[in-house]
Amino acid sequence: MAGVFNTALTALHAAQMGVQTTSHNISNASTPGYTRQQIVQSNNTPVISGSGFIGQGTHVDAIQRITDEYTTRQLLAARTGLAEMNTYSAQIAQVDDLLADPDAGLAPALTAFFKAVQDVTKYPSSSPARQSLLSGAESLTARFQAIDQRLEELRTGINARITDEVTEINALTSQLGEINQQIMTAQAAGYGRPANDLHDQRDELISKLNDEIRTTTLLQADGTYSVFIGNGQPLVVGPNVATLSAVSDAGDPERTTVAYKSSYGATITMPESLLTGGKLGGLLAFRNESLDKAQNALGRVALALGTNFNAQHRLGQDLTGALGGNLFDLSLSVPDVQAHPTNAAPATEPAVTVTNVGKLTTSDYQLSYDGTNYTLLRGSDNTSWSNAALANLSAAVAASEGFTLAAGTWATPTAGDRFAIRPTREAATNIAVAITDTRSVAAAAPIRTITTPGNTGTAAISAGTVDSTYTTHPPTPVTITFPSATTYSLNGGASVAYNSAGTTITSAGWTVQIKGVPATTDSFRVEGNTGGTADNRNALLLGALQTSNKMENGTATYASGYSQIVSDIGNKARTAEVQGKSFQILTDQAQSVHDQTSAVNLDEEAAGLLRYQQAYQAAAKMFEIAGRLLDEILAVGR
Repeated sequence: MAGVFNTALTALHAAQMGVQTTSHNISNASTPGYTRQQIVQSNNTPVISGSGFIGQGTHVDAIQRITDEYTTRQLLAARTGLAEMNTYSAQIAQVDDLLADPDAGLAPALTAFFKAVQDVTKYPSSSPARQSLLSGAESLTARFQAIDQRLEELRTGINARITDEVTEINALTSQLGEINQQIMTAQAAGYGRPANDLHDQRDELISKLNDEIRTTTLLQADGTYSVFIGNGQPLVVGPNVATLSAVSDAGDPERTTVAYKSSYGATITMPESLLTGGKLGGLLAFRNESLDKAQNALGRVALALGTNFNAQHRLGQDLTGALGGNLFDLSLSVPDVQAHPTNAAPATEPAVTVTNVGKLTTSDYQLSYDGTNYTLLRGSDNTSWSNAALANLSAAVAASEGFTLAAGTWATPTAGDRFAIRPTREAATNIAVAITDTRSVAAAAPIRTITTPGNTGTAAISAGTVDSTYTTHPPTPVTITFPSATTYSLNGGASVAYNSAGTTITSAGWTVQIKGVPATTDSFRVEGNTGGTADNRNALLLGALQTSNKMENGTATYASGYSQIVSDIGNKARTAEVQGKSFQILTDQAQSVHDQTSAVNLDEEAAGLLRYQQAYQAAAKMFEIAGRLLDEILAVGR
């Protein structure tokens, strides 16, 4: 009878544990991160008898979580990708809306400015037209500044968000370290049995951590997880926890980046390319791939427009008869150079000068010196130039990138010195209008040509133009005389061959063209444009800049250069949106597969509860029957 009682007792105990485990599942069906559990039973070792082996009932080996590591990893990967794309998409949508706005974007301000220039070509001496031009220039520079300010506000917001994300990551890793310690303690006290509920809590923390940054995990022999980021930097190893911190970038004090401090105290700045996935990865990717380029590209348009317009405006003549000055103030729009704090002399800097705005890119650069060679690295594609002589490096860079490098105050370089260079970043925020007097608008050309009355030939002279070498104004008058139909002289000097199909004559910075057959002694005169208030020749050249390809190596206008920014940002915004939707589908699918394996199914648990209840009742019935048998035996003995 003892064997029957013992067998019934094991059945009763197993059924009781089954009921408790099923009840635990039901009560936690809505608990985030909970994984359903089930008992694992085995039969007890049977006893040999003359008739064979007699069973001794059952025992519960363990209470296990029903989980699949493969589906769990799939879900984590999908969630970290979703968080990254959603964060990226939310940020870039703001830039897309800002740049593409038909009213607040740059395009309408550009159009309005050049319309004002065209009005001056129609009415070159009109004060209202000139005032409209200056007002259009003010509106254009204000638009540049407003857009750049908004981009800078986004940059400041990114810095704050990065700091918040780092704080959240540290809080989660701290909890993971604590729960790892609890798991070690609990499982040691439980003879190595898994602490299921603690494992669920830990997995939920890892899931939340992957929403912030992509991690990899490794299960250790003691049941704890080690958690890694980047290319293997450990965040959590057992109870030991590393910390991240938000710090100023070494090459840009206004840029917040992430530093890693191991549990042993060593601190390094993490390369941003290693910090991917999750909200933090989305913020960093948006800043590196979109925000930096958009702000640089906006600055490039401002710098190209201002530089080219100023250059042409200086070749004109204003209402006072003086040469034109700069219409736009670009004095503060110089390339931004930041010395790395580990440089031997952080206060020294190389001199960086823009020499050709048409060759400027939207990239940032890094200049470094290794003790032998100077190297310039273009950040957008990691193209580099290297030379032992800075002057030679500068020549190669100028031909390709549109700016030069000189020693400046960095006269004595030390191996390891490096500098961040942003040629266009500051231009949009610093561009301003340099003149306020409508008389200073240089609409006229500074020279004029005169055909001598009485000429009898068919030769005709152009209105003339000036170039950057024209500096003496008014110019010394020059008379062009034709001693014959095939020669000319300047102010009675030596004769020069003339071609009636067209001859270009250049002197003192001005150029004219003469075509046709002159008669002997015919002459023309080139002189200062005194009193040329109705002249619009320079205004016409200024207006022509609107459709001139002055950017991207002569392939883009200012409008198309800006449109390219809008297009690039728009494409990235749409790509991020599509990828976000794709990750949402992947996440939903992965969650569904995961739930089929690990989530609590109340119908299934209810059926299991009935099954264990019946098993419990059957075990109790075994006790009842065994008791009756024992009573029968005792009755026979009496």
